[in-house]
Amino acid sequence: MQAFLKGATVQTTRPQKDKAAGLSTEKKAKAIPWVEKYRPKSVDEVAYQDEVVAVLKKSLEGADLPNLLFYGPPGTGKTSTILAAARELYGPVLYRQRVLELNASDERGIQVVREKVKNFAQLTVAGTRQDGKPCPPFKIIILDEADSMTAPAQAALRRTMEKQSRTTRFCLICNYISRIIEPLTSRCSKFRFKPLANQIQEERLLAICDKENLKYTKQSIAALVRVSEGDLRKAITFLQSAARLGVDKEITEKAITDIAGVVPPKMIDNLLQICFKGTFEKLEIAVRDMVDEGYAATTILSQLHESIIEQDLNDKQKSAITEKMAVVSKCLSDGADEYLQMLSLCSVIMQQSSQNN
Repeated sequence: MQAFLKGATVQTTRPQKDKAAGLSTEKKAKAIPWVEKYRPKSVDEVAYQDEVVAVLKKSLEGADLPNLLFYGPPGTGKTSTILAAARELYGPVLYRQRVLELNASDERGIQVVREKVKNFAQLTVAGTRQDGKPCPPFKIIILDEADSMTAPAQAALRRTMEKQSRTTRFCLICNYISRIIEPLTSRCSKFRFKPLANQIQEERLLAICDKENLKYTKQSIAALVRVSEGDLRKAITFLQSAARLGVDKEITEKAITDIAGVVPPKMIDNLLQICFKGTFEKLEIAVRDMVDEGYAATTILSQLHESIIEQDLNDKQKSAITEKMAVVSKCLSDGADEYLQMLSLCSVIMQQSSQNN
């Protein structure tokens, strides 16, 4: 009887193991965001940033690496570049031991700089890579979004940078170099990451479309490039969203503009025509409709700015309108009412255009 029961237990446990195995394979096959999937794996894959790539290639060939400061708009490849270089320098095994990465989600006050960063910087490095390739005699500390660090924390980094220069290299990454204190910028080689050119973005997006077997139109890719404004990460995210929105369907320009939350150009043109030739009552209704549609006032503002520059107005009128745009932008960032601010701006456009007639 006991043998029979033992046999039964063996039979019942097997399917559970199979189930567990099935779950693990499902987890492995889990899809990851395309931004991570197509992140550059090597320095050669980094797009458009020639100066940085040239310096990092020299360090990969054996030259010494200076402390680095990468700055520029988001989505231009700053973090991807240094991570790809670190992986090539150390290989997959040593990478975890030799690289410390801290970003804005981590606590990075003066205490962390004094303890965690300082302790990591003081560790000596030794050993060679398993594949036999030469391994540099230093570690890398990556401080992502360094412009969000407090001034005392940045000041605490200065001495650590100098004292541990034999064993550690720092790479600071930020959007605004003006928020990094002068003593730190003078200790680093500065590299500006440019917004990606339209052609480079198109090439990358088309390559992703081919790998993912997506159906697309030329207009939809052009819309992606236009909407992302040089931010490749944003463009890839919008592309993935559009692909998920209409599975096995062609990605259209309308789908891209809907996902990006961009105001349709016809709506902007209609608003300007009312400003130039309409009445205040019509203008009030048009602005109310636009805000009620759920479009962000900051988006309307930036698109109006682009349209106003191309309009047939004299320089004095354009300067008065753009000055008002600057005031409206500040008021919006301070939390002012979107409808009133947009109505105020459109009233100035109407006022200035009436001086033409």
